[in-house]
Amino acid sequence: MIRHWMLLLALLLMAGAVCGQDEPAGSEEALETISLTEGLFLPRWGGYGRTPLGRDAVVWHLARGTWPALQEGVEVEAPDGEYLTWRAIEAGDEDWFGGGELVGGYVAFGIESDADRVMILRAQGHSKVYIDGELRAGDPYSMIELRAPVLLRRGRTDLMFQVARGRLRAGLEEPARGVMLSAHDALLPDLIVGEPTDTWGSVMLTNATREPVEGLVVEATLAGGAATRTEVEYLPPLSFREVPFAIEGPVPTEAAESELSVRLMRGDQLVDMLPMTIATVDSSEVHQRTFLSDIDGSAQYYAVQPAKPVPMRDDPPALVLTLHGASVEGRGQAAAYSPKRWANIVAPTNRRPYGFDWEDWGRLDALEVLAEAKARYDYDPSRVYLTGHSMGGHGTWHLGVTFPDLFAAIGPSAGWVSFWSYGRGRGEAASAVGELIRRAASPSDTLALVRNARHHGVYILHGADDDNVPADQARTMVEALGEFHGDFVYHEEPGVGHWWNRSDEPGADCVDWAPMFDLFARHSRYPLDAIRDVRFTTASPGVSARCYWARIESQLVPLSPSEVDIRWDPWMRRFVGSTRNVSRLSLSLDHVHPGEPISVTLDGDALESIRWPASARLWLAREGGRWSAGSEPSPALKNPQRYGTFKDAFRNRMILVYGTGGSDEEARLARAKARYDAETFWYRGNGSVEVIPDDQFDPGAEPDRNVILYGNGDTNLAWGPLLGDSPVQVKGGGVGWGEETLTGDALACLLIRPRAGSEVASVGAVAVTGARGYHTAELAHYFVSGTAYPDYVVFGPDAAATGTHGALLAGFFGEDWRIESGEYAWGEDPR
Repeated sequence: MIRHWMLLLALLLMAGAVCGQDEPAGSEEALETISLTEGLFLPRWGGYGRTPLGRDAVVWHLARGTWPALQEGVEVEAPDGEYLTWRAIEAGDEDWFGGGELVGGYVAFGIESDADRVMILRAQGHSKVYIDGELRAGDPYSMIELRAPVLLRRGRTDLMFQVARGRLRAGLEEPARGVMLSAHDALLPDLIVGEPTDTWGSVMLTNATREPVEGLVVEATLAGGAATRTEVEYLPPLSFREVPFAIEGPVPTEAAESELSVRLMRGDQLVDMLPMTIATVDSSEVHQRTFLSDIDGSAQYYAVQPAKPVPMRDDPPALVLTLHGASVEGRGQAAAYSPKRWANIVAPTNRRPYGFDWEDWGRLDALEVLAEAKARYDYDPSRVYLTGHSMGGHGTWHLGVTFPDLFAAIGPSAGWVSFWSYGRGRGEAASAVGELIRRAASPSDTLALVRNARHHGVYILHGADDDNVPADQARTMVEALGEFHGDFVYHEEPGVGHWWNRSDEPGADCVDWAPMFDLFARHSRYPLDAIRDVRFTTASPGVSARCYWARIESQLVPLSPSEVDIRWDPWMRRFVGSTRNVSRLSLSLDHVHPGEPISVTLDGDALESIRWPASARLWLAREGGRWSAGSEPSPALKNPQRYGTFKDAFRNRMILVYGTGGSDEEARLARAKARYDAETFWYRGNGSVEVIPDDQFDPGAEPDRNVILYGNGDTNLAWGPLLGDSPVQVKGGGVGWGEETLTGDALACLLIRPRAGSEVASVGAVAVTGARGYHTAELAHYFVSGTAYPDYVVFGPDAAATGTHGALLAGFFGEDWRIESGEYAWGEDPR
């Protein structure tokens, strides 16, 4: 009799198709599929949200090595002494498990097989899943079904899903072949009539074998064009990756659909093939363009509502960057606007419809797309504007106050202020280490930067009856702006909610609001030589350092707001002003007539007759409480290009390198954690992250790429070359911090350091002191927007009970990347 908690599946060992077969289309026989409809349920304890370290009873046991047997009726003790009980559960309509009690809880299945076998796990609605303790990514928004190759071992394999929002569906299917292409989550651009075809797409590549695959090439041929070849050097076992590929072809002459042949090759062998169709549209229609991101080398897109200018006028159009709300695609955002005669409207993606709330990598995506649009379109640089709705309204506030010199005016619609004003309070820091970790999130504090909005016009739009983002969010910003700003408009539309349209015209008034665009049309950015005063605040030079000709290079107190208030007197050739929490500052002289000396008075310190610098930039440093002028500082110091914090490691086309040393369990979990991070960045950020073992990594190659190491100094061969001189060292059994050591075999340490030999690249580490430390590391959800970490943080299994305040040690390195010159805090009795 089949028990409710287990699926007894007699799975026969089948000869899996391998790459290089003669028939890449696979067998004509139907593939076996299995729905998971009967399992066990464990109620939620703890939670994650946007906290840096979550609380989770399951992780607490896994990290301590006390996880009980998975069977019906077994009680699981939570960290507070409460007992949770596994009970039977069955799926409902269309094989969905559902119910409010499932939110944050676990649904598990035990699967029996009489032989080792690879299957494709297909699942929706979960935040993560364990396959015999190995972590795989989730689909928390039920947005993109997870299709991950997993190994069912001979005997029993346990699958344990954490449910995200109260619904879960999961099943298994036989892979069509060992290595295969799929259109699942594929990305293609629109081709444009009259434009040369030189662009990018991406397809899903899956390795459903137990061995790595090397030397693959994605070959793409557009009808009428030559084949392009894009290399995929390494794909780990049991993994998938959305890989970019180049598309080249002739200039399209009409709007139509074209065939695109995508073939996967290894040498001269055809591994798989995928026929696709790509659209060609007229340049006057809404369309999407693709580009390669410098964040991770992935293909990304942005959508355009093109300007339709008046004939016989040759003045360049304005550029409007518009940010979409949660669950909205960039293309849908662009289509919500009627065409403008005087402006191109460009919609980035936030990397996904939910993405990163236009912070973290969502913020970087907006900046990348803005740069792409400026490079592609003829535009008036004095007329660049920013707007957005809902989550995009928050993004408008966030980018507008973070980069105040980029835009002539901003227009948030239905925007929330910050994570702390919308959905949860910031709370009180219960410990010194908790306060220091919380400070790492200061770039998200919109109100702390609000006075930067003085540099542009502001139009605030909100529905009075908005039950999604209450109008109080807009009123908070109106009150803050009212203290200093003389150029803003607030319109609260009566009788409407979150998404609304008052007219019969195309588009939606809640985004395409005529009075807002009228305000845009009346505003332009001043040229640099017309800027006399710069008043600017930043939370981190690593996020935003510059406003016009002033650039904050580094801080006295890291990640605490830094301010400059400086006036330029062109007749006296003198800068005069004050600073707060600034240790290094530079002033561009591009707006100054060259040749003659410059004088500076900062915080009362007068620096007279400074010789004209060859770089046309003054470098100023504060030492011993006094300012002095000098030469450009060493790039080895912290600076806006490389400032920390930990999450900054995941950029610069990062590569994830997992350790193969130590015990078999350590090597298995290191690979699993690196794979999970790559999968999670794919899901949340449409990412394409390279994952390789340490014995495949060349420390001297590609020195300007960021690298993230998984393991420690004993288990990862790349640790010595990249982190051997770090003052924070992690080895089996302990974390060394200067002369101190934190001991334990299940500690986790997140760390970022500069990469030697590069002026821009960093090395990150997800470091552990033993195999169970990988479960401890699961508490840090660093791909969730709103979470933040300083340059290093150490925590153990007990953090699963107490959350962020259970961290053992956290700190910021000093400007010279030493711990002695930085700031740190210990947890309670960590040693």
